[in-house]
Formats: sequence, C-alpha cells, structure tokens
Amino acid sequence: MSKLELLFVACVLLLSFEQLLSDRPPCDSEIFCHGRLLHEVQTQFVYSDCKTFVDMKLKYPQSLVLKSFNELVDTSNGHLTRTKLEVFLRENFERVASEFESWTPNDWTDQPEFLTRIIDPKLKEFGSNLNSMWKYLGRKIKEDVRDNQEQYSMIYVPNPLIIPGGRFREFYYWDSYWICKGLLHSEMYDTVKGMIYNYISLVKTFGLVPNGGRLYYVGRSQPPMLIPMINDYYQFTRDIYLIKNNIWVLEKEFSFWMTNRSVQILKDGKSYNLLRFNDETCGPRPESYREDYVAADGFKTEKEKNDYYKEIKAAAESGRDFTSRWYVRHSGNKGSLIDTKTRQIIPVDLNAIIEWNARLLAEFFTLLNQPSKASYYATISQDFKIAIEKILWHDDLGTWLDYDFVNHKRRNYFYPSNLAPLWSTSYETGKADYYADKVVNYLTDNVSIHKYPGGVPSSDYHTGEQWDYPNTWSPLQDMIITGLHNTNNPRALELSKKLAQKVGGKAGQLNTGLLATQMFEN
Repeated sequence: MSKLELLFVACVLLLSFEQLLSDRPPCDSEIFCHGRLLHEVQTQFVYSDCKTFVDMKLKYPQSLVLKSFNELVDTSNGHLTRTKLEVFLRENFERVASEFESWTPNDWTDQPEFLTRIIDPKLKEFGSNLNSMWKYLGRKIKEDVRDNQEQYSMIYVPNPLIIPGGRFREFYYWDSYWICKGLLHSEMYDTVKGMIYNYISLVKTFGLVPNGGRLYYVGRSQPPMLIPMINDYYQFTRDIYLIKNNIWVLEKEFSFWMTNRSVQILKDGKSYNLLRFNDETCGPRPESYREDYVAADGFKTEKEKNDYYKEIKAAAESGRDFTSRWYVRHSGNKGSLIDTKTRQIIPVDLNAIIEWNARLLAEFFTLLNQPSKASYYATISQDFKIAIEKILWHDDLGTWLDYDFVNHKRRNYFYPSNLAPLWSTSYETGKADYYADKVVNYLTDNVSIHKYPGGVPSSDYHTGEQWDYPNTWSPLQDMIITGLHNTNNPRALELSKKLAQKVGGKAGQLNTGLLATQMFEN
C-alpha cells in the first residue's frame, strides 16, 4: 500500500472516530439507552408510555438479561412477536417502580412563617395546601439502587429529594430550582441542603447535572440553576462552608456549559460568545423512543434522522419540551415538531442564566477572599452582558429576542423568556429604568398582556404543545413578575403587581389542593 493510500485510510479512520465521538448513545446501557431490546419493546407498543419500560428494574444483571434476549432472538430466527416480548419482560423485569422507600421530611412544619404574612383567606388556604404537598412528594432512593446500579435506570443520589410527581418519579434539574425556593420559604433548610449535595455529586460524576435522575438523561442537562440554587440557600442560611467546600464543583459545571454549548456570533466585525442548548448523542430519546422514531421516518438519511433526534433532545435540555419557540421554517415559527431546530437558536434565557452564574461565582469568590478568581468571573459576566445587549436586545421593539445564528436574524416572536434578563438582572447597572420602561411598553402595546386572564401564556401561538398558548407555567410567571419587580421602576412594579394578582386570583378561585397537585405534576 502506498503512502498516499495509507494517508487516505488514516483520514477515513479519523473521521469515523470523530463521528463516533459526536454520535454516541445517550448512555452505555444496551437496555435503557440503545440497542435492539429497547427498539423492539418501544416500537412494538408493548407499553403505551415509552417511559414505562426504561424505568423498570431488571431482575438480573444486564449481561444476563442481554444474553437471554440474544438467545430469544436466535431461537425466533430474528422475528420477535409482541407476545414473546411480553413473556420475556415478565421473566426479566419488575414492572412496578421499586427504587424508593418511604420518607417524610423531618424539617417539615405545618405553620411556616410565610403563611402568617398572607391576609387573603383563599390564598392562605392555597399556601397551606401547597406546603402540605412536601410530605407527599418526598422520596428517598433505596440503597439497593446504589449497590446494584446496573439493574436500574435510576441514578442513585444519597439524600432524600422532592419529585415533580405524576409520571415523573425522579428529580428534574431546573424544576428543582423552584422546588428549592418553595422549600426554603417553608423553612425546610435541611431538605434543600441534601438536594444541593445530590446535584453536586452528579456534577462530580458526570461533569453536569443531567436533565433528570435517569441514566438515559446524562447526554443533556437543563438550564444551569445549581449556582442560583446555592445562592438562594446561602441567603437563607449563611452557610458559607457549603460554598467553600464545593466551589470547584460549581466551576466544573460552569465549564461544561462554556465548553460544550458556546457559539461565536459576529456582528459589526466583532465576535461575541453566547450559548445554545445542544445534545450530541444519537438515536431517539429512550423515554419517548416510539414518538421520536415515528416522527423521524419522514427523513431520508440516517444523518438527517440523527440530526432530528439531537434537535429534539436539545429542546428537552431547554426545559421547554415542546414549543414553537424552536421551530425554524421560511414562514417563521409556524410549523410542527419536525421543524424543531433548537441547536441553531441563541436563547435569551440561557444566556441570561449563564451571565447570572458567572456573576454569582464572582460574588462567591469575593466571599472566599479570592480576588483573582472573583475578577475572572466578573469579566465573564460583563462579557455576557455586552453580548446580550449587542445581539439579543432590540431597542425598536423594547425587548430581548432569541437569535437564529444560521439564518442571521432575530426571532421576532413573543415568549416570556424574552424578558429573562430582567429576572436575572443581566444588564448594565443603572439602566434598570431604561429597560423597564421599554419592556412595559412592549408588553402593553405589542403583546397586549392585559388581555390574558389567567397569567402570561407560554407563547401567543396555539400549537397544541405544552409550552405554547394557552398554557402557563410557573417558571415563566416567575421570570415575568419577578423580573419586572426587580427593576423597582414604578410602571414595572404596577404591572408586576397586576400580573401577580391575576395568577393569585386564579389560584384562589380553584380547588387549591388539586391546583397544587397539578402544579407539581406539570
């Protein structure tokens, strides 16, 4: 073989290796994340909800289950019927989730101080019922998950936690930020500290906090709220030791986002560093395998299908799965899930959150008397503020907008996340009034925010997706209401109060226990 031929072979091998690195499965498990068993069970509709299978416990080690499955394939001449699969599953899996043991938070109190500050009797009842939900949503993972991890998709964490509820029997990353805020107001500081240490352990293990507490989530994260979570905990407890002992872990998570989610945007001859949501693992989402697999059938090549899977998983990383916000077509954001192009959009909220992370790291290092590190993160914070201003702020509309960096244009559509920089205060000091007045005008004149009776909708486009009109979600209400309030501008404060009263008034009119359950389950 000639030198030229050897060089060609080497190049082919290198390209193949790089493709393997970028197109790896969500996790190593050939049962919970990829492989024929997963494909057969999910595509043959053995369970109506794909999440059922990937949340089941194996009765035996994975190697033995896979050996039995391969033998079944061989004896079936490669043709597996649903009946044979069902028998195999009964023999090798436990249907009912068995990862948890009963746990009641020992720091729960029926009369936290915040209830004494609520005058309205309906809202007080609502707050009391909401506080009582902590007792029913608390979970502790069994030590058997730790000792026999390969038989579970559940990721073991050492401390008890609060779950969202419903079909979601594990933690979810950015949901936990608001859960912890509620726990702190309910004076449940020990529970919050335990949950924080769970997320710290995950960063140590995976280099990120996964989307949720299952192995099949480890290829993606969710909006990075661990640092703000720790800041909230510190404001309530002044526990400087938690920060001091784990500051390197917080830097590690911050580095994950800066290293793996950065995009350089050129404007007026200058380059700005901003972040996007992304996922580079191949294949459908294990927990929604059938839906993704069927949707991708319209694409011609495996590369097109895998690109679609990555876009869908990147949308899941955003915490907003799913919404027209990620649709990219010539007609704008009018389309369907097939048009999801999350990875080519620079989202306002993610960049506001990462600026907030950098600013908090600077504050933490100041507390720890490490001025050089504080200065380093303060500079990153400032760079993000400038980039958010230059690329995402639009003075003609009076709002921030997502940016399509492939088509080089702003995404001129209303989403509450447009206003995330007000919530995170990701703008120049002294300009609060300027931004507040502009945003109030945008919300009243452009969006007509007063016409919505039950809170700010997730968008003004009705698609049938969860994160679109007419649905409202608690994190988005917080971004809008708290963001306006943070400016201390009289007009913004008044609008903030009106929007809060709409949300609170709606809560007061409904069955509060049911509403609390729905809030957690959603």
